[in-house]
Amino acid sequence: MIDFPVDESGRRSSASFGRHVVADALRVADPAAADATLAVTDWRRGYLGPFRALMSAGLPDGYDIAAAGLASVRSRMPVEIAPPSQPFETITVDGDAPRETEVVLPYRGQALRGAELLRRLEAWTAAGVIEQSCADAVREVAANPDWLDLSDQRLVMLGAGAEMGPLPAVLAWGGTVVAVDLPRVWERVAAVPGAGRLIAPVRPGRAPGADLLAELGAVAHWLEGIEGRLVLGNYVYAPGPAYAKLSVAVDALAVRLRERRDDVALAFLATPTDVFAVPPGAVALSRSRFESRSRRARVTGALSGGRLLQPNYAGEAINDSLVPQQGPNYALAKRIQRWRASVTRREGVVSFAVAPPTRTRSVTSNRLLAAAYAGAHLFDVEIFEPATANRLMALLLVHQLRKPRPAAPAAWQDEAVSAAHGGLWTTAYRPRTALGLAAVRGLVTSR
Repeated sequence: MIDFPVDESGRRSSASFGRHVVADALRVADPAAADATLAVTDWRRGYLGPFRALMSAGLPDGYDIAAAGLASVRSRMPVEIAPPSQPFETITVDGDAPRETEVVLPYRGQALRGAELLRRLEAWTAAGVIEQSCADAVREVAANPDWLDLSDQRLVMLGAGAEMGPLPAVLAWGGTVVAVDLPRVWERVAAVPGAGRLIAPVRPGRAPGADLLAELGAVAHWLEGIEGRLVLGNYVYAPGPAYAKLSVAVDALAVRLRERRDDVALAFLATPTDVFAVPPGAVALSRSRFESRSRRARVTGALSGGRLLQPNYAGEAINDSLVPQQGPNYALAKRIQRWRASVTRREGVVSFAVAPPTRTRSVTSNRLLAAAYAGAHLFDVEIFEPATANRLMALLLVHQLRKPRPAAPAAWQDEAVSAAHGGLWTTAYRPRTALGLAAVRGLVTSR
């Protein structure tokens, strides 16, 4: 079983692990920030600054920070991938629906295709909801519908039941999905209609599926035997400290498979509620919106003593959309994924894109976040429905597999490509200084 290392007090602490990993990553670029990170006594409340520092310190390059962070994870929480005593068997389910052969995007009760789809992409770009590179990628896939045929790939979905995952899209396009999730999720995964093939690990006497924290060695052994090019997609999620442990496990699995096979690509979805360096166009639109803000907004900011409705960009072109309610384990789990994407892109194929804020079950289970999402439109932020978000991200996956790009000079430049941030990068205000007001409005309108 994968677990956190024992800290100085003799406890297994996710806070101590996260604090030391972030400090180790920072030390190669900003030793003072690393020392300040280790001095944080309440990591649950104090992690926001160090995670922003990771981005600030990484602006010149970022690859050194990513490599140092991953090295720290491996040294502080080594993962043993041992041969299984009982290997998995394989179950295969073939879909019988007609294969979709054109790009279709569900959006607010409509199925957008052709000219309607292009108009929606233009509207999103003009409103600052997605980056131009995101719209361009979707247009290119729409112009090359044969790219949707993923019969030459084996998409390994770790966390196959995830709402943001590409399972519905890839099966609809007739692709093969290697589905790995907990056995209790199998019925939901198997019920997804499609024209493709679903493959899953199974053991006698239980539903198909696997526990990555308890059965990682067996999963690794099973995946090594899957024929065809593998695209290892990380869509796992778990609440609290388990998410950080899952990210460490999946990272170890990715390293193992890439060592054993030469045909493994990686795929990740980045959360928009993180810290990113953003393109000049996004900064310019945000600043323009701030300058033209309403009189009410100016008064609100003044009366709050500057705590509310702060400008999104006061200095560096860094968007800080971290949400305290999601916590340091969530932030670390997503950062490990970003680090692995950056390092791997220098030597292999990686699909990585910032996904839009979406009304998934995990997000809306938090009352404050659900209310903030309900009121986000007041601040030019569009919240996506899962069906729209997961299909949009699946299209970006197709584009990045069909047209892989070399690593950029700086890691942050790669992370900004094809971003569908929902407007968090272009809103007038620093998101945390508007979150509470959006939540108040959301609570009022939802009654």
